[in-house]
Amino acid sequence: MECLVAHNGGVNSVSTGGSLHDLRHSNAIRVLDLIAEHGPMHRAEIARRAKISRTTITTITRDLVSRGILTEITHRPDSQEIDGRAGDQLAFSPDAGWVAGISQVLDRICVRVTDLMGEEVAATEAPIGAKDDWRTRADAATELLAAALEKGGGTRGDLLGVGIGLPGQINPSDGIVHGALADQPWHGINARKEMGKRLGVPVFIENNVRLETIAEAKWGAGRRIHNLMYVNMSSGIAAGFLFGRELYRGAVGGAGELGHVSIDINGPACRCGNRGCVVLFAGAPAILNRLTATMGESVTMTDVLNAVATRNRAAENVLAEAGTMLGRLLASMCNLLNPERIVVGGQTSLAGAIVLDPIRENVSRYALTPSSALDVVASELGGGPEAGAAGGTALALSKLTTSHQMLERLFNGPVSAPA
Repeated sequence: MECLVAHNGGVNSVSTGGSLHDLRHSNAIRVLDLIAEHGPMHRAEIARRAKISRTTITTITRDLVSRGILTEITHRPDSQEIDGRAGDQLAFSPDAGWVAGISQVLDRICVRVTDLMGEEVAATEAPIGAKDDWRTRADAATELLAAALEKGGGTRGDLLGVGIGLPGQINPSDGIVHGALADQPWHGINARKEMGKRLGVPVFIENNVRLETIAEAKWGAGRRIHNLMYVNMSSGIAAGFLFGRELYRGAVGGAGELGHVSIDINGPACRCGNRGCVVLFAGAPAILNRLTATMGESVTMTDVLNAVATRNRAAENVLAEAGTMLGRLLASMCNLLNPERIVVGGQTSLAGAIVLDPIRENVSRYALTPSSALDVVASELGGGPEAGAAGGTALALSKLTTSHQMLERLFNGPVSAPA
């Protein structure tokens, strides 16, 4: 049988067979796409979804199994029958390669490494100085990824690609963090280029909250939701959107800057240049500032969450008001975008009902959408950099069959780790 992809050339090279070979190569990519999207699948189901004959699917999958890219999984008792037969399922081999996700927030970096079926290989995290510059952050992320790979028993040579989440407005087409506040560490930096040089593997840059949105849709409270709004309440207020299960970024990657939507044109000045931005009422710094009189100048959000757990009235009142202000804004967003579900994550959301109930009440009261067609729920993943790192692995995996470099690494097997 002729090779679907040349062993020694690029993944798009053709060794024999001309157009027939090209067709088989494109069909192989379709098979990989389906397994990446849906998980383990029977050959008959692959043939039905791909609209390719079973004979062709058998030929393609035999080659992919022989290369160590796919593996057969003996059917489980709960596996569905396809066309009256259970049979074995095909999945990515655990040894086919890994992907990684990295998420940075103001004071923390999280890394997650998985195989191509999304099974965790290793995860780690570390604090970082809130005032550290982008070079320090880039070097720290590189070292943390190396530590995670070592923990999992591998090297960078096992990686096919890395999805990286950073704060700010990021256009994936150029990888530059732009349009963000000028004092943010990555402002104006080509993060894709800089991290690509350090890691030596394909790198995909995305806003960190959009990565949390991806993770929530794949593994959390956004599963099976076609039109989703995810909101992160932490030091800032940001949102991610899925419309028809497709991530919405905006014209230049600037969608989701919810914290800098003005809710009071006569309100306090914001460093973004607007007045009365919602982050000035519901962001963590605003919450802490209002509690210094009763909880001390050094109060942290962890202190606030602990106070809420002990029914501290001052902490409860401040968080409830933050939820009210955000809920009013989210009601307007619902009137504009009409999501099916709002998922609320981030550190502040860990206060639970004391902040979530006012959000729900105000969305229900002011949104035109019937309450039966819209719900507000807590994140199942916490909505922090851990979720962002998970979303980074999902982002990298989604690029598997469209990135020439990732396909080359997949078909050629693990490579020597970069120096």
